[in-house]
Amino acid sequence: MSQEVFKDENIRKIVEKVRTVWALDIADSLMGWDIEVLMPQEGATERGIARAELQALGQSILKSKELRSLVEEAERNIEKLNDYERGLIRVLKRRIKIATAIPEEVLKEYVKTTSEATIQWRIARSKSEYGIFKPYLEKIVDLMRKFAEYLGYEEHPYDALLDLYEEGFRTRDADKMFNVLEPGIRRIFSRVQREGRYRSKHELEDVEYNVDDMKNLNLEILKIFEYPLGVRSRFDVSTHPFTTSIGIRDVRITTRYEGKDFKRSMYSTIHEYGHALYELQIDERLSGTILATGVSGGIHESQSRFWENIIGRSRVFAEAIYPTIKKHLKFVEKYTPEELYYYFNTVKPSLIRVDADEVTYNLHILLRYKLEKSMITGEVRMDELPEVWNSEFERLIGIRPKKDSEGVLQDIHWSSGLGSFCNYTIGNVVAAQILKHMKREMDFETQIAKLNFKPIREYLRNKIHMWGSVYEPKELLKRSFNEEMNPEHLLKYLEEKYLGG
Repeated sequence: MSQEVFKDENIRKIVEKVRTVWALDIADSLMGWDIEVLMPQEGATERGIARAELQALGQSILKSKELRSLVEEAERNIEKLNDYERGLIRVLKRRIKIATAIPEEVLKEYVKTTSEATIQWRIARSKSEYGIFKPYLEKIVDLMRKFAEYLGYEEHPYDALLDLYEEGFRTRDADKMFNVLEPGIRRIFSRVQREGRYRSKHELEDVEYNVDDMKNLNLEILKIFEYPLGVRSRFDVSTHPFTTSIGIRDVRITTRYEGKDFKRSMYSTIHEYGHALYELQIDERLSGTILATGVSGGIHESQSRFWENIIGRSRVFAEAIYPTIKKHLKFVEKYTPEELYYYFNTVKPSLIRVDADEVTYNLHILLRYKLEKSMITGEVRMDELPEVWNSEFERLIGIRPKKDSEGVLQDIHWSSGLGSFCNYTIGNVVAAQILKHMKREMDFETQIAKLNFKPIREYLRNKIHMWGSVYEPKELLKRSFNEEMNPEHLLKYLEEKYLGG
């Protein structure tokens, strides 16, 4: 299959050489999925060791002289290569750099520590005891500092970690983005609270639901979206909803059921569907290669936020999906589609990031971005972290967490490292950008009203999904939309939705 896009004979040799690396990536994804969904608690230690050994094997292939020689030969003829071949070399060079820079023993320690930390975070969060997780976080932060030094950086050590998740993205890019968003969001939030059209709380948030009914609702929504359940995908339950790609024909999502406030489970499902769709719509000719995955965390997040917020929280979707919701959750019958829309879009200061509204969400990310930079430089010590979190949270969002599970322990991400949180805001920014351009090419709201999502899926496939990792994030946006990432689009979207008519 990949032979169709890789014409150069040397490139074909490289594809064959790194197929084992691809296979190891697949194995690691499956093991990671199993940790969250099926693995018994005491399996963490052995699983961590096994994953570390597999990753070390992959690193040894990437560091081999034979592969580096093939890549150097390809670089000498780079002008003769097509875009797919250049993309392969770009991605491979990044991976070789990481494999070469980080010593094997440090990589093994990282994989082992993070596998154990995932379980310990789960325990700590359930007990709301930061002290359980703290020693693991201290170790992870120390490993992240080592990663930054090994990988190298020009301006700030945090740049090296940002680049692992969002190729080419730096602290200067993040600062520029948040410098636009923070004052704009504060202004919009202040007006929304003052005008009072969007409630801070809705009575449906306290209504309990039957888990089987909620599961059936989620399944029907996925069916409406044409998620290929059981054919090329799975749908399971985990503590923290996530998506895993185990090849473009095996993509798995999870949700969670908390027993009340049904929008939490529904939007977790829709969010993860957006991630899954990206992986499912990658060009099949890239199958079996390291290009057959989303290009970055931020671009990936733009897809999940597009489906969750721009489609899922729209007034037209609330009206269109209302009969489906009412069919499965009988208590919804007493509410109109318009009331459901306002339930989906409550706006208030909230403690939990994943439940935050569109208006305040990116302030949650700003908090984590600031803290991660300070953790890496040592400006914030691990024993100070809960108090620093609480104080900065209160300054940014206006309320103060009362326990660790509402604050420093609420996200699973730090159990696997630092550097990924900016992806969420990048995702929101790019999602709004996509909306602006999509509306120029189709009657967006009419398609949603008819629950006809094929034109939307096709647009996203052509502009984003099919390319996998062929183009780096900034180049992909430039090619698809003829502009760089622009946070002003997000502010305009929020203003029109929450302050408009």
